[in-house]
Amino acid sequence: MLQIVADENIPAVGAAFGGLGEVVTCSGRAITAATVRDADVLLVRSVTRVDEALLRGSRVRFVATATIGTDHMDTAYLDAAGIGYASAPGSNADSVADWFVAVVLEVARLRGMRLEGRTLGVIGCGHVGSRVVRRARALGMRVVENDPPLARKTGDPRYRPLDELTAADIISLHTPLTREGPDATHHLIGGLFLGRLQPDAIVINASRGPCLDSAALKAALRAGCLGGAALDVWETEPDIDPELLDSVLIGTPHIAGYSLDGKLRGTE
Repeated sequence: MLQIVADENIPAVGAAFGGLGEVVTCSGRAITAATVRDADVLLVRSVTRVDEALLRGSRVRFVATATIGTDHMDTAYLDAAGIGYASAPGSNADSVADWFVAVVLEVARLRGMRLEGRTLGVIGCGHVGSRVVRRARALGMRVVENDPPLARKTGDPRYRPLDELTAADIISLHTPLTREGPDATHHLIGGLFLGRLQPDAIVINASRGPCLDSAALKAALRAGCLGGAALDVWETEPDIDPELLDSVLIGTPHIAGYSLDGKLRGTE
């Protein structure tokens, strides 16, 4: 019988996978090499780092994460070791887009501003970003989209260079975290970009913390160069910068996609 080790916070994991083997659940942060030594399958969320240190010497032949991203998984090691893996892209996209709507409405209330006619710059127009675009337009906002991979793939002129977003009233990030290649997103938004924004611009990040240079953001907020920021993700989470938390208009603990329907879709 297959042994399946799973993060206890994956909803309905026993019902979903119990027919395939024995499901053993535990805290994702408590999954260690000893935990998975006799496992055939490992099911995780983003809090578990999946790499050689965790899997070396184990029986694990397949790893799945019930999250949209894989930056917590060493996919190069998994490929080299012949271990299959999968993620759940788009599973919580509606949840994150709804979080964006709630945040942007609250920001508008706090700032006494109308959203209709305002310009939103969306960086990353995949599963989440495309939904944010639709919701923003429904609110009467003008949207400028930036997504270099999609621009190359489709040739669609609606995808604009990043520099063209600096005139936007609100910037919202929805990219994966990548550190190499022509479209690397690590510190994609840094001091240079922030310095070119309007002094009352709002920056929103619900993608991955390191896509936004937190030191540069904190400096810009401290200097009064921005109208504010709303963050759901943090560069050093869970050990976030308390000074940055105190500086943002809205701060949430990486829960934008943490709705029950989104988690159930991740399990599926």
